[in-house]
Amino acid sequence: MVAPVTLCLELLGIACLLATATSREVNQFPEGFLLGAATASYQIEGGWNEDGKGESIWDHMLHEHPEYGNNGDNGDVACDSYHKYAEDVQALKDLGAKVYRFSISWPRILPNGDLDVINQPGIDYYNNLINLLLENDIQPLVTMFHWDLPQALQYIGGWPNPILADYFLEYARVLFDNFGDRVKLWTTFNEPISFTRGYAGSGGQAPSQNASGIGDYLASHTVIRAHAMVYRLYNEQYRSTQNGRVGITLSTNWYEPLDDREETLAAQERMFQFEFGLYANPILVDGDYPAVVRERVDNNSRAEGRPRSRLPSFTEEEKRMINGSADFLGFNSYTTMTVFSREHGISPSMDRDSGAFRMPNYTYPTSSAIWLTVVPWGFRRVLDWASTRYPNYPIIVTENGYADYGDLDDQERISYYGQYLAEMLKAINEDGVNVIGYTAWSLLDNLEWNSGFSVKFGIYHVDFNSTERTRTPKASASFLAGIYRNMSVPEEYFQ
Repeated sequence: MVAPVTLCLELLGIACLLATATSREVNQFPEGFLLGAATASYQIEGGWNEDGKGESIWDHMLHEHPEYGNNGDNGDVACDSYHKYAEDVQALKDLGAKVYRFSISWPRILPNGDLDVINQPGIDYYNNLINLLLENDIQPLVTMFHWDLPQALQYIGGWPNPILADYFLEYARVLFDNFGDRVKLWTTFNEPISFTRGYAGSGGQAPSQNASGIGDYLASHTVIRAHAMVYRLYNEQYRSTQNGRVGITLSTNWYEPLDDREETLAAQERMFQFEFGLYANPILVDGDYPAVVRERVDNNSRAEGRPRSRLPSFTEEEKRMINGSADFLGFNSYTTMTVFSREHGISPSMDRDSGAFRMPNYTYPTSSAIWLTVVPWGFRRVLDWASTRYPNYPIIVTENGYADYGDLDDQERISYYGQYLAEMLKAINEDGVNVIGYTAWSLLDNLEWNSGFSVKFGIYHVDFNSTERTRTPKASASFLAGIYRNMSVPEEYFQ
């Protein structure tokens, strides 16, 4: 791990973003702060079987089980960014973005998930995108894995199989070899707490394998090892020549305790540790799972009559490899939920192990996503929490945004961004939180996984009824462009 100051000094030649306000007003971003937008490959690219691309687990699931999606929606075409990436870059340029967070589709690069077939057209596609971004002064922030695992690797068990860490290592090597001369910001995984649920149920998350309370822990264990292996590979073979940085994107919302009883506060802590600490503690703290997670899963496994814990253990060598295996923390957060102590969920399950129950607070403004209510103050609190728990790691907010039904005059989204960015700036300028970048979710309306095209997060509208997939800027695009251009949020949002 490099110190935050060193990271800031070296990252892309920008000024160090020490998160303390000097002469800066509270509504101003630090000099060199990276502002941009985010997408993910399966959600926007389309071209699902073009030019040698292999099948992903999302391709497979939504083709085999269209009922798991919404109205049969899938990512076969999506926003057609495989053909229209130049329009996406123009949209970013019009937005004034200085960074674009996107993901690479593993099966577009390695159709079988392994090195037996390396797909040059896939490499060409991402080279073209990266080069065009840099020509427009937009830095690529690349996610290696945003949920679209090659189906070929699911046939051998997917992420619960520990051998997947080795496959991921070789995939990462291909990415470093082909793109690392220009890509200086990498995240290995996006939200492992989300995609590992694909091994804990059916329908909501590919590959829809029902191994609740077992498969999700096994998958998480492999993912943490895979992340650390890639980080060490970069350190040993690429950092000295490519001078980039490698992190991971984790997610949590703010969990406001229902009351101030001791058992409720303990439930709040468990919620954070089972959702975020499960990954952050090994990578950012000490190489191992949080004590409360270890204890509860071990005890429940024993009570169930099992000869072993459902949560695997790292070896001492693995702990040393994992500990400190990040240069920065990618951070996804959208809303605030209420949490309290309650036994719930099937047995076995991560929910039941946590003993914590969360629910949206509908006294706050709602959105088109049932789970997303607008609670700006929670964003500041969760950033403060992350900074306090993991103080040695600069934060890039890699996802934050608002869902509606696709209105071009999206005033609710404008209000959301104004309020949430204001709270983030308070965290930076008043609380000293070392946030160095922010990519809004999302640049485009896209396939919102199993919700299909019914939920819209885009700053740009996409006409999914047109073969042209026409992009149209929403009112929020102009609003964010003003913020990005002026490097400040209007003062009215700080009242």
